Amino acid sequence: MESNNRSPLRVFVVDESTLVRERLSGHIGPHGAACIVGEAEDVETALQGIEDTDAEAVILDLRLIDGSGVDLLHALRSRTDPIVTIVLTNYASPVFREASVVAGADYFFDKTTEFDLAMETIARLAREKMEG
Repeated sequence: MESNNRSPLRVFVVDESTLVRERLSGHIGPHGAACIVGEAEDVETALQGIEDTDAEAVILDLRLIDGSGVDLLHALRSRTDPIVTIVLTNYASPVFREASVVAGADYFFDKTTEFDLAMETIARLAREKMEG
């Protein structure tokens, strides 16, 4: 199968809130440079979904149904295929930020104050992929 740099950035969303997942879909899907290929609300489903969809980026919350986004970050760090990890959470204190970075997060955003910045970052990553 031939690799196509012009294909949309494949994004997987992991958040316990259906409303947040729907909001992300509304921001990411319609523009074409990035597309959501799957979503989950727990670590196990996320790991399987990311593997099944060959996602290139994951947006995750720190609070999940069965544990913590930090657990997911640790699991993703051990993958052979690189994946961009973006934490988007309401738990944005310095302690959580530090724990996320140590666990392997590439980006960390506060849902309340940095949602737009997170969406701009996804758009930039998608443009960079398209430009190859």
